[in-house]
Amino acid sequence: MTREKSLVDLLEGIRVLDLTNVLSGPFATLHLALCGAEVIKVENPKGGDLARKLGNVPDLNRKLMGTSFLAQNANKKSMTVNLKAVEGKEILEKLVATADVLVENFRPGVMERLGLGYQRLSEINPRLIYCAISGFGQTGPDARKPAYDQIIQGLSGVMAINGDERLNPLRCGFPVCDTVGGLNAAFAIMGALFHRERTGKGQFIDVALLDSIMPLMGWVAANLLIGGKQPVLMGNDNFTAAPSGTFATADGYINIAANKQEQWEALAQELGVPDLVEDPRFKERDTRKANRKQLTPLLEERLKQQPTEHWVRVLNARGVPSGAIHSLEDALTAPQVEHRATIQQIEDPELGPLKLFNLTPKFSDTPGHLTAPPPRLSAHTREILEEIGYSDGDVERLRDAQVI
Repeated sequence: MTREKSLVDLLEGIRVLDLTNVLSGPFATLHLALCGAEVIKVENPKGGDLARKLGNVPDLNRKLMGTSFLAQNANKKSMTVNLKAVEGKEILEKLVATADVLVENFRPGVMERLGLGYQRLSEINPRLIYCAISGFGQTGPDARKPAYDQIIQGLSGVMAINGDERLNPLRCGFPVCDTVGGLNAAFAIMGALFHRERTGKGQFIDVALLDSIMPLMGWVAANLLIGGKQPVLMGNDNFTAAPSGTFATADGYINIAANKQEQWEALAQELGVPDLVEDPRFKERDTRKANRKQLTPLLEERLKQQPTEHWVRVLNARGVPSGAIHSLEDALTAPQVEHRATIQQIEDPELGPLKLFNLTPKFSDTPGHLTAPPPRLSAHTREILEEIGYSDGDVERLRDAQVI
């Protein structure tokens, strides 16, 4: 699938070598690919990216096109290279000479042991931006420890602040550390590309999942670091205000965020309990927060008289931010999501239509777009090798030698 272009894509002409696996790295390079960069996945000839075998559809896993892989790898090319082989290293070095960015998420030290660390590759291409993503960073007492998303969730404090007194510790329902690590890497690469435009110099970027997730807890952490107050387990309540959180209705639940005094007063009026506004337990913001366990059942007594849809409509009309709690399926098919083209359908010649996430920042002049489905393993090996000077005979010889 291609599209007519009247404008240059944001990263058109930028070549990215993607040596990453599973989630954090592929999520980073997905953003670059959606912005128009040429992203070449350099994969192990024996199975490629592990995500190719991960997902809930066994047939796709057998085809090395698991749903986990499909989710992160649109708009990319795939080639296979055995980086442990001498000729495989030579291939990567030739590619580096043509590249702008290299991204890897091996354990620290792996690329150096292969003779392909930043120092070596920057000698070949001083303009190269080399981004290494790892659990703990390239240095420090924990640098060489293995790291998976849930390990980082536990070590970062994320699991400790989730849930309530009945269910804690509690992990996030998706790999939040891997994902935000990838997003952080994409942000860093874009910044390094801008710096290179001004100076002509590439650089090394060290992204740690642990570093990446902790600032997301900024408000909670600030209460401890600056305010000296330990976090309190609050489940679905918002610690900054009350009433603000999840409440029961006649047919389910609703999120209400009456974070301002005027919103609280409008909520009380709409629910028919205006007397609560003058109740000394609830009159001021801080006293409402302290007495939220007394306030919630008083509000739910009224909320349970009507379904969620009713309350969402009338409360939003009164300027009280409110929303239903969608299932994942309902969320993915919501009219606003459709309007924003957050998800785009693209045709795969074998798998048929695939619904994948599009670039979510909306650029007015350089809109991102899905242009190609995720690639089959090694689909572009010959094309890329021929571009950097290998003949048909070379390609066959390298394949016979299991270098590619």
